[in-house]
Amino acid sequence: MPLDIVLGIASLSRMNNDRHFVPVIFRAVLVLAVIGLAACTDRSYTPVTPEALQVGTPKTIFAATVRERGPDDSFGSGRSDSYSLLELTVSIPPSHQPGQLDFAYAKPDPRTQFTMAGRRVFDDPADFRARLKTEIGHLPRDQREVTVFVHGFNSTQAETTFRAAQLAQDIQLPGAMMVFSWPSKGNPLGYAYDEDSVLFARDGLEKMLRQIRSAGVGRIVLVAHSMGSQLVMETLRQIEIQTPGWSTANLNGVVLMSPDLDIDVFKSQMSRIKNIPQPFIIFVSSKDKLLSISSRLRGTHSSERLGNLSSLDAVAGLPINIIDTTAFSDDAVSSHLVVGTSPALIAMLNSARKTADALGRDKVLLDNLLPGKVSKSGGTTQIDLRNASAEDR
Repeated sequence: MPLDIVLGIASLSRMNNDRHFVPVIFRAVLVLAVIGLAACTDRSYTPVTPEALQVGTPKTIFAATVRERGPDDSFGSGRSDSYSLLELTVSIPPSHQPGQLDFAYAKPDPRTQFTMAGRRVFDDPADFRARLKTEIGHLPRDQREVTVFVHGFNSTQAETTFRAAQLAQDIQLPGAMMVFSWPSKGNPLGYAYDEDSVLFARDGLEKMLRQIRSAGVGRIVLVAHSMGSQLVMETLRQIEIQTPGWSTANLNGVVLMSPDLDIDVFKSQMSRIKNIPQPFIIFVSSKDKLLSISSRLRGTHSSERLGNLSSLDAVAGLPINIIDTTAFSDDAVSSHLVVGTSPALIAMLNSARKTADALGRDKVLLDNLLPGKVSKSGGTTQIDLRNASAEDR
C-alpha cells in the first residue's frame, strides 16, 4: 500500500474520532517497511545471463505484455498501446528449495539465485503462436495445456517471470507456463497507479487469451494473484458480455490467490459469466494483513476482501471452491502468497494434483483431495485446512 495514501488518510479530520484507526495505520507502515525494502534497489533492470544455464535448470516462460518496451528489449512500468509477445528463459538454481524465491537485480549468482538466461521478443504474432504450439506439441497428450499467471501489485516483469518459474517448478505444473504482465509501477508507493493499470490492461489480457485458444494448444488454466484477480475478473466479464459462454468453453479452471477484490464487486462480475468455469478456486487466509489494510484504506467497516473472507455466507450460492490456508500463514508478508511460500502447503497441493491426474480430473472432487473440514452452502464449497492433521502440515 502506498505510504503517501496511508499518511494522507491518517491526516483527515474525519478520522480523528476513530480510536482504532491510528494503530491500524501504524501497523500498515510497519508492513510497508518490510515489503518496501526493494524500493531501495533499482528494480527496473534485470540482465540476461545465458551462462547461468551452465549451472541452473532451464524453464521456459512465455509472456504477453502491454508494458512499454525499452531500447534494450526490457519492459518497464510504462503503459503501451502496443502488445508484445516474448519467450523468456529462467535458470533455476541447483540450491532451490520449494517455497523459496531468491534473485538479484544487477549481479545474480546462478548457483543460488533465479537468473534471467534468455529473452526473445516476437515481432510477428504468428511466429509466437507457432513457437508455443511447438512447445506444447512436445509434451504428452494429457499435459498439453497452458497455465496463464497474472501477477499482483508492485511487480516488475522480471519478478513476475521468476515467480511463475518458481510456482511451475515447485507445484510441478504440467504443460507450458505463460504470464500476462500488466504495467505495474513496481513500487510500494504505486498502488493507485497499479489500480488504474489493471483497467488499462483488460483488452490486452483478453487478446492474449483469445490468441492462445486460436493456436489450438489445448487446455487453459487461468491463475491470478492479489490485484491481478481484479484484472482477471474484469476481463472475463467483458469477454462474456461480447461472447456469452466463452469462459466455460475455453477455460479448464480459474484460480485466484489472495484476491485483492471487493466481495460485492466479485459477485457482480460473476453474475455476468453465463457458466462458471470449473474448477473455480479461491485461496484465502484470515491472517492476510495486507488485504485488511487494503480494506481499511477504502473506508469500509469490514476488514475483509475476497482473499481474507471469514464466512462462507458472503459468497454462498456461487459454484466456487474456497481453500482456507490460514494454518500455513506465518506472517503478514508470506500470508499474501502462502500458496507460493509455504513448503508444507506446496507439498500438499502437489500431492493433490498428482492424485487428480492419476484418477482423472473430471472424476474426482477437490474436497476429496485435500485434508480439512469441508463446508457447503448453496453450491459453494469451503475447505478449511486449519483442521488438517499435523502429519499433513
